[in-house]
Amino acid sequence: MEAGSAAATQRLWGARFKSEPSAALKALSRSDPSFFRLVPYDLAGSRAHARELQRAGILQAAELDALMDAIDAIGREFAAGALHPSPADEDVHTFLERVLTERLGAIGGKLRAGRSRNDQAANDLKLYLRDRARSIAAAVLELQAALLQQAEAHVTTLSTGFTHLQPAQPIVFAHHLLAHAQAIGRNVDRLVDWDRRSARSPLGAAALAGSALCRSPELSAAELGYDAPCENSIDAVAARDHVCEFLFITGMLAVELSRLSEEVVLWSSRQFRWVVLDDAYCTGSSIMPQKKNPDIAELSRGKAGRLIGNLTGMMAALKSLPLAYNRDLAEDKGAAFDSVDTLALVLPAMAGMIRTMRVDADELRRQAPLGFTLATEVADRLALRGVPFSEAHEITGALVKACEAQGIELGEAPAALLAEVDPRLTADLRPHLTLEAAVAARTGHGGTAPARVHEQIGRLKLQLAAQALWCADYRGPRC
Repeated sequence: MEAGSAAATQRLWGARFKSEPSAALKALSRSDPSFFRLVPYDLAGSRAHARELQRAGILQAAELDALMDAIDAIGREFAAGALHPSPADEDVHTFLERVLTERLGAIGGKLRAGRSRNDQAANDLKLYLRDRARSIAAAVLELQAALLQQAEAHVTTLSTGFTHLQPAQPIVFAHHLLAHAQAIGRNVDRLVDWDRRSARSPLGAAALAGSALCRSPELSAAELGYDAPCENSIDAVAARDHVCEFLFITGMLAVELSRLSEEVVLWSSRQFRWVVLDDAYCTGSSIMPQKKNPDIAELSRGKAGRLIGNLTGMMAALKSLPLAYNRDLAEDKGAAFDSVDTLALVLPAMAGMIRTMRVDADELRRQAPLGFTLATEVADRLALRGVPFSEAHEITGALVKACEAQGIELGEAPAALLAEVDPRLTADLRPHLTLEAAVAARTGHGGTAPARVHEQIGRLKLQLAAQALWCADYRGPRC
């Protein structure tokens, strides 16, 4: 078969080979169908590259116009589902060059000059991830808004705070909800920081050494919303640390979602009875008619392991690769796409579940003092009176033991029992042994006092507004 035949042009390589690729090689080498989601980003890179070719004198103005019109048409047809890759298209780059060549002949073939699939592949995925970082962040903000809404409703709702999953100290329930909001929201900050490091364009690196034809990569970078081109052409095509970092952020986000999910499972159980989940966000049992299961929380909890696996798999693929490009790097897309797709399912479901759950404030308050959660108040009051805390700790432990023997909580201890345990446990201690007094005393920055929680809510609202602006203020291609 001649190198210029139609069948040969379906590959971007092959003239030096004496035989066709085997069926096994074709099957292994062909991109997964999900990879063709990169078509819009490859087209965006092709527009920038075409302008660079005109600057280099390879494309005339009329040829550039023809290419731009064809690229735009391909983008519209692909988005509408009217254009599909064929089984012979090895990857997104092969697919688009084939279509351009079919439509424009030799002009379509000119677009390959000065670039390689190496820099194209790196550019396509980087553009995709920068775009999807904004959509992930926007979905996180929706979950944050749901947590904020619940928190604002429960700034004075008294609750149990736990350590080791044992009752520890009283808090307001809003403070607990905001702890999840803070942890989850830090991943948006991580995306912002990741994006700053990732805003370097690999276009112009070509295979690895840079291009002898396209020598203004800074112009292509600006067109695609990057801050600048990559500093080193080898690094531009070989690096995937930005993919690993993205996968760490998505994995960390999934871990935080899993921790929230675990608590929702507990809170909605018959044993806790803290919250009632909306029917629209639960399922039942095929055998037990009474069941109402927190499936969203459980499914989200389960997905965390998957996203952690995507990170570890990508890092393992990178660990022994020599510079520059190796086909092993194709593992980046599967890991990234799976993490993006998983969060696109999990985040809206979690937001809806949190937004619609009903909190039983009365039950929370009833349980708040159980398990001697006011014990620290006793020790703190003794310390304020000059008793060494080590001694105050022992006195309080003795009081807990005495109350436990009588089957009462600390707030119910009569003055006689206090004096019997230790004469320094005077009756004027009792006003401090209430839930309200305990939370009101935690007035330091970040504490559970309602006034401090109101301030935390105000600061978090400002933070979310700034993060929303980052999501909206993106100069790169959105597809």
